[in-house]
Amino acid sequence: MKRIWIGFIFLLLMAGSFLYVYRDSESLEVAAVKTAEVIAGRGMMNLVRDSVEHPVVALTFDDGPSPKYTPELLDGLKKRGIKASFFLLGKNIEDNRDLVERMEEEGHLIGNHTYNHVKLDELSETCAKQEILKTNNKIYEVTGKYPQYMRPPYGAWKKNLELGVEMLPVFWDIDTLDWKVQNAETVIKTVFREVEDGSVILMHDEYPSTVEAALSVADELQKKGYEFVTVDQLILP
Repeated sequence: MKRIWIGFIFLLLMAGSFLYVYRDSESLEVAAVKTAEVIAGRGMMNLVRDSVEHPVVALTFDDGPSPKYTPELLDGLKKRGIKASFFLLGKNIEDNRDLVERMEEEGHLIGNHTYNHVKLDELSETCAKQEILKTNNKIYEVTGKYPQYMRPPYGAWKKNLELGVEMLPVFWDIDTLDWKVQNAETVIKTVFREVEDGSVILMHDEYPSTVEAALSVADELQKKGYEFVTVDQLILP
């Protein structure tokens, strides 16, 4: 019995030493994981790691679906276990119903990006609603669900339009300008310069450079402990 108590005290002293050593040089998460490993082994370590709150980020893609590049992007996201948010143009849905079905089946959020990629604040209220509702109907025909979230092209939202269409507009924190630069390295640098907990990253799934950049960003942020979520998880409590 005496030996057991001595061993237990020794473990506690070691745990305390880990917390002291890592209090300045590493995160509290690392210290907690190492302490758990000393006291109770790998099982407790995994439990502690799961209980630590990780920073979150949302990857969002506008203007799709693209028959050429969206499948490659979906393959990469599935491989990494990541759910993203896709804001679709109504005019692109009919010829790419299989991709919309796949987005739904794989748990991605499907949102509205108008039918023709128009500036909603330059349209009459009636025309603005038609652009949105026509796309909603296209999405419903494929998924059986009406989307709840709307990404206004150019970020141009018409005041109080959310009341007429019963949808929430979704904007962004990081504009990668991927459509403009079409360079994966530049897009990656933009993200890492601006990313923080809760960031919403804007990209477009119609360029090969965007697919490359998005998956590279995903790999690096996962290494840094980020969790990828859909935008509704950031909006809703």
